[in-house]
Amino acid sequence: MLMARILLDSCVWGGCIESLRASGHDVDWCGLWEQDPGDAQILAKAYSEGRILFTMDKDFGELAILKGLPHSGLVRLQGFTSRELAHTIHTILLSHESHLVKGALIVATPKKLRIRTP
Repeated sequence: MLMARILLDSCVWGGCIESLRASGHDVDWCGLWEQDPGDAQILAKAYSEGRILFTMDKDFGELAILKGLPHSGLVRLQGFTSRELAHTIHTILLSHESHLVKGALIVATPKKLRIRTP
């Protein structure tokens, strides 16, 4: 069963891709792209492909909130080790995918989750 369509920013450890794919997610990773097109283009690509964007970069939240750029859900991960990323991303998707696809923004830390709905 295919679960979420997601885009991992290049700052998210690429080693979690296979685990996420094994869990049924459709994963793209900016780290595999030939060049970094910049945050606005990454957000636009995620939106055009209906992908939830996972990042560690706070600039995407500013693009979405302050500039009003459209997105298909945005998750900022803070304070996780590389080993925790795949499990954390999968868990967030299981619990909050329905909010994210409607344009929610989530900031996730090991101790808490803040959700901003559109």
